[in-house]
Amino acid sequence: MKNTLIRSVCVFCGSGNGSEPIFLDSAEMLGRLMAENGIRLVYGGGSHGLMGAVARSVLGHGGHVTGIIPHFLKNKEIMLEGAQEMIVTNDMHERKRLMFEKADAFVALPGGIGTLEEVVEQLTWAQLGQHNKPILLANISGFWKPLLVLLAHMREFQFIRAGLEVQYLVAESVPEIVPMLEQSALMKSRQSA
Repeated sequence: MKNTLIRSVCVFCGSGNGSEPIFLDSAEMLGRLMAENGIRLVYGGGSHGLMGAVARSVLGHGGHVTGIIPHFLKNKEIMLEGAQEMIVTNDMHERKRLMFEKADAFVALPGGIGTLEEVVEQLTWAQLGQHNKPILLANISGFWKPLLVLLAHMREFQFIRAGLEVQYLVAESVPEIVPMLEQSALMKSRQSA
């Protein structure tokens, strides 16, 4: 299946592998599926952890990778060799702006506080009407369940209320991700037509 609406996906994920082997397996599978579907990867540019795994997998299956890394992280996260496009930014703000501009959708694999911050920022921008790009939480082994519970808690206490809903997708397995993104983009394009 070749995508028509989703041409590039920004993947947020950990610079470590995490404690469960399924996290690394999922990153590698996502990279393969993106490449097979002609979807370009936009990501943080590092070679460690899940970040490096998804990027190497995209490259290994003939896909295109755009890495975007701030100057101060070039040595700490070790820039990935072989990416077709590697952009070095002055700071994190410029990095996140470019990641946003170059992506048609966002996927959050398991990760740490940086991953959380990046996906929550996209949720916030969408909530405020700054974009309508699909945002998907890859809930591998229930990783994002605490965030989903927190979002439900915010709705219960009416801090997320009518008119300020937070729109996101949740995939329990990697093979669901590309079809869910494509379906969401199709629905959004029909709504705006």
